[in-house]
Amino acid sequence: MSAADNIARPIRSAVIGFGLSGRVFHSPFLAANPEFSLDAIVTGDPVRRQQAAETYPGVRLMHTVDELLAAADDLDLVVIGSPPASHVELAHAALDAGLAVVIDKPFAPTSIAGQGLIEKAKSLGLLLTVFQNRRWDGDFLTLKALIAEGALGEVRHFESRFEFWRPTPSAKAWKASAGIREGGGILFDLGAHLIDQALQLFGPVDDIYAEIATRVPGGNADDDTFVSLHHGSGVRSHLWMNGTAAQVGPRFHVLGSESGYTKWGLDGQEATLAAGALPTDAGFGIEHESAWGMLGLDGAQHAVPTEPGDYAAFYRGLADALLRGAPAPVDPEDSLRVVGIIERIFRQTR
Repeated sequence: MSAADNIARPIRSAVIGFGLSGRVFHSPFLAANPEFSLDAIVTGDPVRRQQAAETYPGVRLMHTVDELLAAADDLDLVVIGSPPASHVELAHAALDAGLAVVIDKPFAPTSIAGQGLIEKAKSLGLLLTVFQNRRWDGDFLTLKALIAEGALGEVRHFESRFEFWRPTPSAKAWKASAGIREGGGILFDLGAHLIDQALQLFGPVDDIYAEIATRVPGGNADDDTFVSLHHGSGVRSHLWMNGTAAQVGPRFHVLGSESGYTKWGLDGQEATLAAGALPTDAGFGIEHESAWGMLGLDGAQHAVPTEPGDYAAFYRGLADALLRGAPAPVDPEDSLRVVGIIERIFRQTR
């Protein structure tokens, strides 16, 4: 039995959490895609409830997950956008209620917990997937295309960064307090994206080296981490994630046998969504040419147009999976491999 056997269009959906994740990354795309209906939002925060009510006046607002589970017969899909420590418990509850599940990254704090979810979803015939949205960053799509067409020759060295300057504790309570056992820290947070992208581009890893530090006074988890991965394909990936970077490096710096590619700045989809833009707005995901990456050799480089960023592709793929039996947009086994690498890093560095 496939998920497509029991679900009709529109896919009746609920979002747990209305912080950055639920408000910016999930609700706008569910509301914009006619193959979904945004039926419920769960948040106990009065300010966020007011924001949700104003933005989605027809959506049912719930205070607790128990309310959602009591209404499971009226739903098909749950999107878990709550803090990482709650992901596994909530996903188990949603699967037990017969619902398909999308989990924000990090998928789970341990491989054992993640594997348990995958096995449960398979045994129940329910879809389980992970929101690895950075696979649809415009700069990543551009680099992926350049590699596929051979523009760099044989890729030898890959540098990838998420860096910013935030030398004081996060205003988000869970980010300030969550340790690695709860999926806290920058390696679980941004590293889950960087490692996933590296695996998507260059395949499995056969050697790992890492350096982990906590720079913010009183911090409970890492906020300045470097990871070196050697892929079986021969490529070496250097990944930086740093919340205390007074000067940031390039987003991508990729060296091949024939050429190189360097890209500065982050994909703009998150920032425009946070500012109130909608994925249906004209020009959404389009990057200005002043931010395009440079391809070539020193002294002979040219700008390469950035592919449009397309987070909506995740939900198009999810609709295909739920309604038409296509594969999930992100195989949870991919995200499980990322968790395994993160676990290995912590074992090596603690």
